Amino acid sequence: MLTDFLPSKTITTTAAAANSGLVVRRIATVALVLAAASFSCFVLYRAGENVGFRIPDSFITSRATPNVSASSDSEEYRLEKVLKNAAMEDKTVILTTLNEAWAVPNSVVDLFLESFRIGDHTRRLLNHLVIIALDEKAFTRCLSLHIHCYALVTEGVDFSKEAYFMFPDYLKMMWRRIDFLRVVLEMGYNFVFTDADVMWFRDPFPHFYKDADFQIACDHFSGKPDDVGNRPNGGFNHVRSNNRSIEFYKFWYSSREMYPSLHDQDVLNNIKNDSLIRDIGLKMRFLDTAYFGGFCEPSKNLSEVCTMHANCCFGLESKLHDLRILLQDWKSFLSLPPAQKISSAVSWRVPQNCSLDSLRRYAPPPLDVEELNRRRRLVRIL
Repeated sequence: MLTDFLPSKTITTTAAAANSGLVVRRIATVALVLAAASFSCFVLYRAGENVGFRIPDSFITSRATPNVSASSDSEEYRLEKVLKNAAMEDKTVILTTLNEAWAVPNSVVDLFLESFRIGDHTRRLLNHLVIIALDEKAFTRCLSLHIHCYALVTEGVDFSKEAYFMFPDYLKMMWRRIDFLRVVLEMGYNFVFTDADVMWFRDPFPHFYKDADFQIACDHFSGKPDDVGNRPNGGFNHVRSNNRSIEFYKFWYSSREMYPSLHDQDVLNNIKNDSLIRDIGLKMRFLDTAYFGGFCEPSKNLSEVCTMHANCCFGLESKLHDLRILLQDWKSFLSLPPAQKISSAVSWRVPQNCSLDSLRRYAPPPLDVEELNRRRRLVRIL
């Protein structure tokens, strides 16, 4: 304590003067340390604010709090800054979500970013990718890997661990994502949403439908882009911001009440032919697995494939195993002479550990027709 340095009545005046000088010097040193700490906290706060993450209040002392207005410090303001910095000229952004389990070194996010770097004309698309971190460790890892990061924190929910397919945390994570994407649309941004286990091998934009409000990849593609019999997969979609798409996302999110045991993808499969979607005039299209494939239905022609999704897969280790092989296959394809690249003999070695059967063991039983109709009537009454 500073009082330990005060002179005693028994010491000489000279000693008292010397000790007094020591007190002044030590007080000055403490003041300098506090000032440096305050400045460091201020820099941390501003750096976090610029990328969309609020440094917890416990890290900031009162003397370090910057003079920032409440409006500029809002979640919407920080999100707007990140989206604006990443957007293309037509206000389109590429979005993915990330939690701690997929963010650790040598996990899914590393393979995801590598696919952009080695893909055909995909590296430049990284400038438009925003990684939405669902927990603090995922956000910290994002900052070390990428330029556009945003922290989406959900109070009272821990999204950091592996969310197993159809388990409660998985369902919460999927619905949190749908609600967030609705916010992005309301802010006027178009987006391509991609799961981080989707590998980007070619620029997908030339293969998107120009007149579609909402277009989505499929676990199974019937051959017709407007056939509601297609099996959509929520891990990859392109959505244009307009009143139709915003109303659709509100309806999609609210429909979780009608299907409490289903995730967003299965709910979409149940509502895709609902009269409300026709009433709002939403133009929905389903993407061909020839260009947008996955382990459920792989793209057969490596000369045309744009993306490959590690769908139909249960468990992180199985997913990582097959994704690594997928990237090796792509690198081997790129090293082939041009004449061999167009050969039909070139194909994927995956899936291996991933399979549709692994998901069927964990999926809930389908609702019968009578129960479905009862829930639909209930939702419409409410």
